[in-house]
Amino acid sequence: MAYKQKQNTTIMNEADSATAALREEQISSYKKTKQRMQQRRTRWNNVRSVLLSPLGILSAGFGLEGFLIPNGLIDGGVTGISLLTNQQTGISLSILIVLINVPFILLGWKQIGKAFSIKSIICIGVLAILIVVVPYPVITNDKVLIAVFGGFFLGAGIGLTIRGGAVIDGTEILAIHLSRRRSISVGDFIMLFNILIFSVAAWLHTIEMALYSILTYMAAAKTIDFILDGIEEFTGVTIISPHTEVIADIIKHKMGHGLTIYTGNKGFGKHGDQHNTEIIYTVVTRLEISRLRQEVEKIDPNAFIVMQSVNDAHGGMVKKRPLSH
Repeated sequence: MAYKQKQNTTIMNEADSATAALREEQISSYKKTKQRMQQRRTRWNNVRSVLLSPLGILSAGFGLEGFLIPNGLIDGGVTGISLLTNQQTGISLSILIVLINVPFILLGWKQIGKAFSIKSIICIGVLAILIVVVPYPVITNDKVLIAVFGGFFLGAGIGLTIRGGAVIDGTEILAIHLSRRRSISVGDFIMLFNILIFSVAAWLHTIEMALYSILTYMAAAKTIDFILDGIEEFTGVTIISPHTEVIADIIKHKMGHGLTIYTGNKGFGKHGDQHNTEIIYTVVTRLEISRLRQEVEKIDPNAFIVMQSVNDAHGGMVKKRPLSH
């Protein structure tokens, strides 16, 4: 009897050991897979940086040399200051772009990181060299076309460089630094900074020149937003309704989107008492907002729907399926 108990105990221990070994093997396999994915992601980020930054530098150089510099227009930010100083003093634009950006890059060294600053110094240096070396053709003398397309190519250059993990215009670094120390947003600071630049341009040159330069800045800013935020604009949608399950089923199976359901505490509304309620949160493209609203209204015309802009979205089921109306 004792022998049988001992034998059973031995078998159980061996089974436990085998289970533990299998679990360790699964954990080890998961860690290796995760490590491989991280290495693959790191390699892709490095490749993307190598590809995007040179494209951005070439585009920015084309915008400056092919449109803005020959026609005396400026942009906002550090680039605008460099162009304005070049027009007034005759100092080489390449030298000015490097010198004026240096304080901002040093600030970025502290605020963002060493790798970012080194990449930015390289990109700014290469842009300065391209402006001197590459003979970009002058495309047009029409001021509207110069403002729009000069801003477009310059904005594309700045946006692609940021996508590559660097900057060629350090204004936003200063804006981020001041927003952390003062009660001013990044957007407000950049707007005030550029108002000052264009006011000086109007005083030194003409109001017409300043107005065309503002058009250049607007074209550049829109292009940067387009490149950084992606082609699709996303909207986060929060839905509160007693018919959560039906609405969730429509979003998942009919529209092909992922969603999150969480529990909230409903306030004192027209029903009087406070009680728990389920809340749906999902992310859709701007083209799908109307359809989502129609689907929800079919189920619950009184559903409470809140929408807010989402700059970009990755993962999940946001891009899994094509639009189907």
